[in-house]
Amino acid sequence: MKILLVEDEISLASFIRKGVESEGYEIDLAYDGLMGQRMFANNSYDVVVLDINLPHINGFELCRRIKQESPRQPLLLLTALDSLSDKESGFGAGADDYLVKPFEFRELILRIKALARRNSSFTGIKTTLRVADLELDTEAHSVTRAGQLIELTAREYALLEYLMINRGRTVSRVDIAEKVWDLHFDTNTNVIEVYINYLRKKIDKNFNPKLLHTVVGMGYVLRG
Repeated sequence: MKILLVEDEISLASFIRKGVESEGYEIDLAYDGLMGQRMFANNSYDVVVLDINLPHINGFELCRRIKQESPRQPLLLLTALDSLSDKESGFGAGADDYLVKPFEFRELILRIKALARRNSSFTGIKTTLRVADLELDTEAHSVTRAGQLIELTAREYALLEYLMINRGRTVSRVDIAEKVWDLHFDTNTNVIEVYINYLRKKIDKNFNPKLLHTVVGMGYVLRG
């Protein structure tokens, strides 16, 4: 999946880019409305995310221009403007969704995925993630290994999905806390280790080879 983010707050744009890339998606950044319009004209994007208070061309106007050119383009407004009249203006300009700052990163990702799937021409999101004989269906929210259905809680599923998206890459406890559960990491809690162990018992205990590995001092990695 490829995303265009038009956001003039550089620190926030960098934060979003880091998070989106950690999910395995591509992202282009534009820091004003004119730059965003040019990038949209020269590239194809699965989802466009716009701030409203942008230099040169504001988000409402840029939204209108994008929708006039590509009516089916999935587009989300991400803004600190939270009044009902602002939301009416945003949806009136053609926005498909509207998320108010401050926001939880996981919610942003979920909304982006939902928008992308609404577009019938979208093919960028893999509906099935695989590592060896372990499969996760992101549409059905089901998990199997060697064809055997594995029952997971919502939190176990979210953890496994994150590990599978990042297959082969070591993810830290901080990554998991922030990207999976939107929590500020507390060094005094072992909740992540607890859920890693729950997951390991379900996806590895009765199967070979073992897929979920601990990298001492660094974190966890799923590889097969």
